[in-house]
Amino acid sequence: MTIPYGEGANADVFKYSLFLVFCNRAVAATIAAITLVVKGRTDELRPVAPILSYASVSLSNVVATTCQYEALKHVTFAVQTLGKCAKMFPVMIWGYFILKKRYTMRDVALAVCITGGCFIFFMTGNTISRVAQDKNSSMFGVLLMMGYLSADGYTSTFQQKMFKGYQMTSYNQVLYVSLCSLALSSFGLVTSGQLSSTLAFISRHPDALSAMILLSCASSCGSLFISYTIKSFGALVFAIIMTTRQFLSILLSSLFFGSPLTGGQWAGTGVVVAALYYQSATKDSHAKDNAKEALPKNAAGRVSLSGVGTANSGSGDRARDEEVAAAQPLLAGQQR
Repeated sequence: MTIPYGEGANADVFKYSLFLVFCNRAVAATIAAITLVVKGRTDELRPVAPILSYASVSLSNVVATTCQYEALKHVTFAVQTLGKCAKMFPVMIWGYFILKKRYTMRDVALAVCITGGCFIFFMTGNTISRVAQDKNSSMFGVLLMMGYLSADGYTSTFQQKMFKGYQMTSYNQVLYVSLCSLALSSFGLVTSGQLSSTLAFISRHPDALSAMILLSCASSCGSLFISYTIKSFGALVFAIIMTTRQFLSILLSSLFFGSPLTGGQWAGTGVVVAALYYQSATKDSHAKDNAKEALPKNAAGRVSLSGVGTANSGSGDRARDEEVAAAQPLLAGQQR
């Protein structure tokens, strides 16, 4: 969406975000359905949760993805990518209201450091996209990223709630969320007039279709990993993993696409990465401390996993057990 297809007078930039969402979800639904059939889990082709629950995740996911793609029209890829790192705050807020989680001052401090690093990055270098029509549109791009963060934080938190409330596998959730997203994006394509414009663009630049298919395959595989990660380790841990990926994306963009960063931007990136590595290095000890504090409260015979390890929703042993179990569902009784 930033590099034109064609040359000279025929050069054209693809700008139809909803069609990318449509392609991504179509491939994701196909991969999830094929996987269930190959694994012999045809009973999971039926919805496990109410359709409205899938649709809720789907709607927020479509909004988040569309805001993410649209932001590239106004801010640089590096700004858009590092901005995703600030999703820890939205995840914590949604987790407080939806999952009734409580977070420690350590979690808040980490989120502040990461958000502060993003702010330093934004303030110390170029932030305007190369295809921006208005040189002052970077603030609109930031607003789009705020919309992305809010919607994406809700998506991952509600996904975690669905895993805890229903006997559901990652494949089942990806299948029905993707099908709902297909319906939403199709409606948006038709009503906004983007469908005809997209087809005209592909007819002029057929090579763009192969790039869309490749992007959709990568995104679909990522959706399966995302869903499994949220189920096994929680929404906040998923946010931290994704943040590490953002740094690698910025580095590769700087090296391969000629987008050099200023010293201040590298400093902001360093703050974010340092906070993440600190969190990773102290994760196990922090979870054990929380577990020890919770044990006396459970002496009466009640075991409450929701109060143990707020930022890390499972112990190391449980995480290893769930890796062995792959995509097997977590029963609500096991959670309690």
